[in-house]
Amino acid sequence: MKRAIQYAAGFLLTASLAHGETAKAAADPVKQMDFLEILAKGGLMMFPLGLLSVVTVILILLYFLSIRRNAIVSERFMATVESMIVKRDYAGLVNQSHRRNECMARIVQNTLEFMHGNPGMPFENVREVAQTEGSRQAGLLTSRITYLSDIGAIAPMVGLLGTVIGMIKAFIEISTGGVQGVREMGLAAGVSEALIATAGGLGISLVALIFYSFFRGRVHTCISELESAATHFVALLHAQRQDDENGGLAVSAKRRDLQGI
Repeated sequence: MKRAIQYAAGFLLTASLAHGETAKAAADPVKQMDFLEILAKGGLMMFPLGLLSVVTVILILLYFLSIRRNAIVSERFMATVESMIVKRDYAGLVNQSHRRNECMARIVQNTLEFMHGNPGMPFENVREVAQTEGSRQAGLLTSRITYLSDIGAIAPMVGLLGTVIGMIKAFIEISTGGVQGVREMGLAAGVSEALIATAGGLGISLVALIFYSFFRGRVHTCISELESAATHFVALLHAQRQDDENGGLAVSAKRRDLQGI
């Protein structure tokens, strides 16, 4: 009987202690860090990673505005090109091209300026000028989006550097000795810094490469439309040149007939 009472008392004491620890843990919960606090623990390399992330966002917004069909070759400008070529208003078309920022306007402008400066030049040379300017505009479009690809390659390297720095700090904490608890806290801080820097670099790289792939497809589509529009423009010029030459030959023949009479 006495032993049973001792067992019961021990059980109640253990239960009360456990309840006290649970209540203490509930009263003092572990503080949850928000996203900014996690980034702040990423170390020195989070500053260049933050700069890369800002540049990435700016480039993405800029490309959404600039890499689109109306910014490369618009239907309105092509309608203007057709009407002015039919009217043979080449000077007016050059002025219109000067006021436009789209890629097709640069092709039209350079081609017509070459024709105006070299009136007796064979049309094959005019065609080569249009093709050369078209290739240059396509190259500018392609090279414009390579900045995202560069960020996608640089960001993981910056994150890796942060990882190395964090691991160096962790091993320094191990090697310096000191109080066991303090040493473990320093080790944990160094490892967390390394992992946060790695995650930051990989996250920025992933976003940059995803949008690089997206804009690369859009650039290829725009280049195809630019080539089609440039081919149509050159064909219109060629047709007008042939009409002018045929008209000139007809007038010359008529003059010869009149002189013969």
